[in-house]
Amino acid sequence: MTVTVAVTGATGRMGEEVLAAAADRDDVAVAFAVSRSPGAEVEGVAVEDAADLSDLLAEHDPDVLVDFTGPASCVEYAAACADAGVAFVSGTTGLNQGGFDALREAAGEVPVLYASNFSRGIAALRRAVREAVPALDGYDIELTETHHNAKRDAPSGTALTLLDDIDEVRGDSPRVHGREGEAPRSEGEVGVHARRAGDIAGEHEVLLAGNHESLSLTHRAGSRGVFAAGALDAATWLSGRDAGWYDFTEVLE
Repeated sequence: MTVTVAVTGATGRMGEEVLAAAADRDDVAVAFAVSRSPGAEVEGVAVEDAADLSDLLAEHDPDVLVDFTGPASCVEYAAACADAGVAFVSGTTGLNQGGFDALREAAGEVPVLYASNFSRGIAALRRAVREAVPALDGYDIELTETHHNAKRDAPSGTALTLLDDIDEVRGDSPRVHGREGEAPRSEGEVGVHARRAGDIAGEHEVLLAGNHESLSLTHRAGSRGVFAAGALDAATWLSGRDAGWYDFTEVLE
């Protein structure tokens, strides 16, 4: 069965990747694509004005909308999908609690699947972290993430998800962002470091050290296409499901 998708942020880094990935799949067809900067054509798809999204949803009636934009746009597009009865998949990061509350409100009307990262490797990293942290009780933990120089939010959404995983298995830990001057570690803290350089798609490392040994758990994405492919996997899985809040781990399972 072919799932029809709408793509927001079509002229952005991830929007272009989603359209490129969709062009290579037989199970996905692009209904339309929108951007705040319309007029271009990406992968043979005309990019329309995001301001017309509600009208386009009504006209084309896609199965799912795939969103990688910004926090404010994400919330706006989720509400439009809720009104139109269209499933919503988003990997937009930088959302605050109000943003997540708005997505969960939309999930009362349509199926919503949110993930800070659509990589299968990151899903495996999360499982490894949740096993390693309790196994190495009392070890110091440092988390470092590296992304391209145009990424706005820091730490990355994936880093925040990993930090939440650590808290889940170890209890809430103080988070220290970077170090400067006299900054010795305090017991139980987690050091957090964000680097921005070049065109790096994404790197995440969780370092555990103690007892004269260290363990480094690292994931590197070689291309943003990894995230686009995962988002389309999520879209095909989500299509036709009941309204509610879904997680990418459900797609993988």
